[in-house]
Amino acid sequence: MNRTQRNLAYQAAALLLVFGAVALVVATASANLADRGIELGTEFLGDRAGFTLSESWLPYSPEDSNLWAIAAGIVNTLVISLFVAFFATFIGTGLGILRLSENALAKSFARSWVEIARNSPPILLLLFLYSFLGQVLPVADVVEPIQGVYLSLRGLAIPALDLQGMGWSVTGGVLLTLIGIGSVAKATASRQRETGLCPPWVKWAIAASALLWLLIIVLLLAPSASVELPKANGPDIVGGFILSPEFFTLITGLTFYTSGFVAEIVRTGLQSVTRGQWEAAYALGLSRGRTLRLVVIPQMLRVIIPPMTSQYINIVKNSTLVIAIGYADFMVVTGTVINKTSHAIEGTVIIIAVYLAINLSLSALMNQVNRRVQQGVG
Repeated sequence: MNRTQRNLAYQAAALLLVFGAVALVVATASANLADRGIELGTEFLGDRAGFTLSESWLPYSPEDSNLWAIAAGIVNTLVISLFVAFFATFIGTGLGILRLSENALAKSFARSWVEIARNSPPILLLLFLYSFLGQVLPVADVVEPIQGVYLSLRGLAIPALDLQGMGWSVTGGVLLTLIGIGSVAKATASRQRETGLCPPWVKWAIAASALLWLLIIVLLLAPSASVELPKANGPDIVGGFILSPEFFTLITGLTFYTSGFVAEIVRTGLQSVTRGQWEAAYALGLSRGRTLRLVVIPQMLRVIIPPMTSQYINIVKNSTLVIAIGYADFMVVTGTVINKTSHAIEGTVIIIAVYLAINLSLSALMNQVNRRVQQGVG
């Protein structure tokens, strides 16, 4: 037996051991569940949920199915992750630039933020913020600091735009507009790289398309849309858009924590660009801001995209810490379904599959961005 055949035999034996271990675990679990009268299956997903959610970005009621409750939890997790990723990237980029500032005060502020954020357990940050809000917000009464804006232990309530069921249509129209603008911009950039010329009408066409879509949306919504004002109902608030303490705590705490890591990644990316690039840009008469935007940042992206991918994945995983403050994310909702139905194995498989799907999709997207950045730099 030569070396190649021996290696194949070792790999085959390792795979057999893995499959055997998995089969043993599945058989043992099935036997234990059968002894307890619990059958494996997904029929429970169609059963009535029967529990409420503290918050949901999808329309949900206890009469909906367990599957719809889990879907509402997934959307809540995605919304949290998107908000935290956006704010952490924006704030972290600013802090990373300030870390290299010549202003001592700005540099010290950024360094203090980074050190506190990176060395604080995120769950303690969430608990501290949540406890702080519990002490600050009015407990028994509803306060109206500004007309039409209410503040209570439930959170901050502001007027909301009621789209009369047309919210998804408007969202779809906006997304189609953004996709169209992005496609035109991509085609224009490709043509400019090939010919060195940029059609002068492109910017005006993009602006006209955006304004046209905005006009269409406004005309469609004008007859039916209305502003829903919040109202105080004893110690409670009804109507409007309510920013709950749990949601605010999650966004603020996870953003503060993640922005510290993003700042260090950005600082490293900035320092990876040689000093000669900065000096060449200054010699051409570019300001510091334009030098960052046009020369430095495009080059630093090739360095920061891989670690930023890890941070975005960590945001999704850190969102599971919401269990400490009771926000109805995917993990909490699925845990409630498991406790109610006793289908722990199926529920655990669903949790693993969903988080794998989210993170693998995010990783694939960021890898595609990284390949484009590397090609652009090369």
